[in-house]
Amino acid sequence: MSLGQGRLLLVLQMVRELGVCTCPPREDLWVREGKILNPEKLFFDEKGSADVQLDCKDSIIAPGFIDVQINGGFGVDFSLATDDFKSGIDLVGQKILSHGVTSFCPTLVTSPSSVYHQVLPQISVRNGGAHGAGILGHSVANLSQAEEAVQHGATFITHLFNAMLPFHHRDPGIVGLLTSDRIPAGRRVFYGMISDGIHTNPAALRIAHRAHPKGLVLVTDAMAGMGLAPGRHTLGQQVVEIDGLNTYIAGTKTLSGSVATMDTCVRHFQEATGCSVETALEAASLHPAQLLGIEHKKGTLNYDSDADFLMLNDSLYVQATYIAGKEVWRQDVSGM
Repeated sequence: MSLGQGRLLLVLQMVRELGVCTCPPREDLWVREGKILNPEKLFFDEKGSADVQLDCKDSIIAPGFIDVQINGGFGVDFSLATDDFKSGIDLVGQKILSHGVTSFCPTLVTSPSSVYHQVLPQISVRNGGAHGAGILGHSVANLSQAEEAVQHGATFITHLFNAMLPFHHRDPGIVGLLTSDRIPAGRRVFYGMISDGIHTNPAALRIAHRAHPKGLVLVTDAMAGMGLAPGRHTLGQQVVEIDGLNTYIAGTKTLSGSVATMDTCVRHFQEATGCSVETALEAASLHPAQLLGIEHKKGTLNYDSDADFLMLNDSLYVQATYIAGKEVWRQDVSGM
């Protein structure tokens, strides 16, 4: 459904809103000019009504997912400088709409400096739409080094438990930041989790979540092989082999990247931790928005926030994706 331009107003009826919203509970979600609207202004000040009404048939309505660590997908490797790099970004942005991602941060794996100089200038912030999701803009540290980094402004731990020193009772490593008493007042540490059932044991996922639930950010860490058949693909300067849901550096059993989609991570996280549906959805929407400092416009269903939202069924499978109040993807009747 295209809502057009101007003052066209969409109202979604009979919805169950899940995810952060500081507004009173409501059955309808009102959208105008790409923003979630407080209908009181429409009713009492403008004496207006809806132009388009959509019965959501008791679907779950949630903020759009935000992926802050995605290295590529669908045959595209963001860490490879190619002549058609921008078209690759466009392809990934379009494909991830079906998995509920409305905004993402393209990321590069460790690469020669020449790659950064070639690739980074080609990545620019842009709004999402029918063309694809919007574009917004690894450590061996021990605990004391990690605490010092936070005191100097660091706020995000990349894929907790993976590619870092293991937890030890005398030096818990970066994992210890989740319960550290040396975090400056008013500062929150966020940490990414690849909740694909491969990178992190469910018990470790539960430990991290219970230790610091408000900082957990679901990430895919997806690489070029996401969405493709098993085989060999690139991840920056490495060759990676996909075996089922496992992604190994070719010839080894060392995990490197993933082929997980964000909706898969949300479902696995909710199942593995036993958390509420709201909590699982917030880990893929509100928390990444807070990490990026954009929670005033993304990651919530609050009035005046961007109307980037999803329709999901009770099993958390995406049925439709909206950006700025416009439908950009919908599951067809055949289930594709």
